[in-house]
Amino acid sequence: MDMDLFINIPAIWLALFSGLFTWVLTSLGASMVFFFKSINRKILDSALGFAAGVMIAASFFSLIIPGLDYAEQYNSMSPVLIIVIGFLIGAYFIVLVEKIVPHKHIFERNSEGGSDEIRKGMKTSKLLFLAMTIHNIPEGLAIGVGFGAYSITNEPSILWGAIALAIGIGLQNVPEGLAISFPMSAGGSSKKSAFFLGSVSAIVEPIAAVLGVILVFAVQSILAFALAFAAGAMIFVVVEQLIPESQLGQNRKLSTFSTLVGLAVMMSLDVLLS
Repeated sequence: MDMDLFINIPAIWLALFSGLFTWVLTSLGASMVFFFKSINRKILDSALGFAAGVMIAASFFSLIIPGLDYAEQYNSMSPVLIIVIGFLIGAYFIVLVEKIVPHKHIFERNSEGGSDEIRKGMKTSKLLFLAMTIHNIPEGLAIGVGFGAYSITNEPSILWGAIALAIGIGLQNVPEGLAISFPMSAGGSSKKSAFFLGSVSAIVEPIAAVLGVILVFAVQSILAFALAFAAGAMIFVVVEQLIPESQLGQNRKLSTFSTLVGLAVMMSLDVLLS
């Protein structure tokens, strides 16, 4: 891949295009609801496991390691402390969002997203839509922060890391689209509605990507913290949602192996592109 294709494009446009790319792949996954009546549980569990592996690898190789390198060069405060604080606050950010926004995890048997009035007043499909939207916020932020980091440092390795991150998130968004549209369709929503909500749930990613770049530009001194923050938010989503949901069926070993495959794919992308 020729770096000249990207090097002269402003970071905010790179982030926007990358966010739109991940949104399109989510829509692609969601569109499968038009072609199949249901999805095999083995396929779904392995897809969720793969998505988890991609996000874990992306968090470490494309966010935490570059953040640590930047902190060592430009921050007087302890680099490790900056990364740890940012990582934990990023995870807690998702906790706060989940407390504020009523939602339903994709495969949970009992809704835990709010009061009885909220549960009665909102359809399950809308709760699923909100859950996936929450899930997609840190992914978009991570993409934006990655390209913002490149714009500030001008390090080719960070540019390729941001590109690898966008590709990896895009790949794992395909099974995420499946994971939201099929349960909605099975729950009684029309195929058009299931596809629409599955697709629109990811439109937050290009928006969050642009906000991530703006945040980094506005306060360059917090770049290392921002990278760790995005990683913490992504890892929290993986540990709280993707991995448990991939293990709910009878395919635990398959989903676990798929997680390892996702890790290997994202790690390979990062190494090959960096």
